Amino acid sequence: MSKPQTLEDFYRNKIHWMPENLQQDIGHFNVFRLDDFVGPKAGHLPYSRKDFYKITLVSGRSNYHYADKTVEIRGHALLFANPMVPYDWEPLNDQITGYFCIFTEAFLQRHLAGTLELPMFKPGGQPLYTLRDEQLPAVRQLFEKMFAEIESDYAFKYDLLRNYVFELVHSALKLQPATSLYQEANAATRIASLFTELLERQFPIETPGQQVRLRSANDFARHLAVHVNHLNRALKEVTGKTTTQLIAERLVQEAHALLKHTPWNVAEISYCLGFEEPAHFNNFFKKRAGTTPTAVRVV
Repeated sequence: MSKPQTLEDFYRNKIHWMPENLQQDIGHFNVFRLDDFVGPKAGHLPYSRKDFYKITLVSGRSNYHYADKTVEIRGHALLFANPMVPYDWEPLNDQITGYFCIFTEAFLQRHLAGTLELPMFKPGGQPLYTLRDEQLPAVRQLFEKMFAEIESDYAFKYDLLRNYVFELVHSALKLQPATSLYQEANAATRIASLFTELLERQFPIETPGQQVRLRSANDFARHLAVHVNHLNRALKEVTGKTTTQLIAERLVQEAHALLKHTPWNVAEISYCLGFEEPAHFNNFFKKRAGTTPTAVRVV
């Protein structure tokens, strides 16, 4: 898998221009029309992590590849991308319209603490929200407000732009049934959150020499300074799954991504995911995914 794409890579490859204020302490924000990035001459950033956040409003036929999943878009959708999950957006024709904005964590965290913990920005969360025709104008208007504001001379325009980003986030959240997004953080929830952070910190795998070090329930319990039975009970309460199940699901997800998006052989991928022998990886993958690593690669 290629190394994470930086903001500099984005501007160099797609805009052919570099903003003077790219590294300002306030963080970076910019907004674009998607129409300018579709067609044979459009620059392309490959499937990879990026070191910035991105929100896209897209209308038309396209595929959104993220982690080990591919979602077909045949209408309107809001797409959310974060630096922890590799992704790629694939237009399927030139009849694509929409907008996208990019921003760094520093841009949001100054005023919107907690936003990056919402479902669309968390690993394993929901990054895609479909829109009905009647919902499209309100979201389009938010992006148009961004364009108007970023060109203005208003001294506090970046505060307004943060508000527009926040409004986009809540527009997406309102598209799904109300859930307990803001549950009280009890002890089990805190342990589950720490486990997830520790698990995700090992991914994505970006070089053949990188290796997953924490692979068992005991490994995680030791690092979290809790008894393995306590960890299992907490995760079961919060997720309905055991520690072993959650670790295995994440390993399978990463295996899918590496098989589909890198030229590495199965032995190299097996090593990266912490298996002593490729045969052990093959047996694990077949049991969990219902198919062989080779079958995934040739699809």
